[in-house]
Amino acid sequence: MKLLRVGPVGAERPALLDRDGVLRDLSGLVADVDGALLADDSALSRVRAAAQAGSLPVLDPEGLRIGAPLGRIGKIVGIGLNYFGHAAEIGAEPPAEPILFLKAADTVVGPDDTVLIPRGSVKTDWEAELGVVIGSTARYLESAEEGLAHVAGYVLVNDVSEREFQIERGGTWDKGKNCETFTPVGPWLATADEIPDPQALDVRLWVNGELRQDGSTADQIFPVGEVVRYLSRFMTLHPGDVVITGTPGGVAMGQPEPKPYLRAGDVVELEIDGLGRQRQEFKGA
Repeated sequence: MKLLRVGPVGAERPALLDRDGVLRDLSGLVADVDGALLADDSALSRVRAAAQAGSLPVLDPEGLRIGAPLGRIGKIVGIGLNYFGHAAEIGAEPPAEPILFLKAADTVVGPDDTVLIPRGSVKTDWEAELGVVIGSTARYLESAEEGLAHVAGYVLVNDVSEREFQIERGGTWDKGKNCETFTPVGPWLATADEIPDPQALDVRLWVNGELRQDGSTADQIFPVGEVVRYLSRFMTLHPGDVVITGTPGGVAMGQPEPKPYLRAGDVVELEIDGLGRQRQEFKGA
């Protein structure tokens, strides 16, 4: 299934995109698309049955904002330098173990919402990423297969990053990852059965119409199942948590000087196979 949340900021309601591309209202069946729903097999079965029966009310998409497809996110865990191509373009050795950072849930916005360039920023960068949504509590998993079994679904994410804040200002990466609006998510959450192989997805991003990233999740150093297994050894992952699994080569930081960091007025578009497309205009904070 493709699950969405639509409507004004703070007042989104659950929806579903059916196999014919028709947007349907889920608000009469479930309260929200969140960790509680993803952990409830019976509720998901009711949604699936209603979708197959074609009984859900149709929504008019004209002028309807698409929000982030997941509400009440617990935590967002980022994986750094997780593509061989990205590591190579910035002159870094592939890490021996996954590099971790955290993003606050309040950085999440919808897939087409405005993204704000922080005041004083000169190195705001883009990162198209595969996001993994946890569907059942994961702790001390033993295998990558177990890791995949705890995945409820997948989302498209732009892990917007301010490289000066992240790398040149001391401390951890978090200060360059947590500026407001820095995590556009969506348009939909594709349940795991929609994505049979998360390591066979094309990832693309354009800036002002110019293709900047054109990679594949096959280039990941640590695949999805292994990432979930690894994280479960250091923290408990709960339903509704999101893991963003790194970005392929083609970010601004990896380009020759002068590096094409984002400026007010720039438009970024990105897509991953089966996960839809985003479009953001960047403006000054």
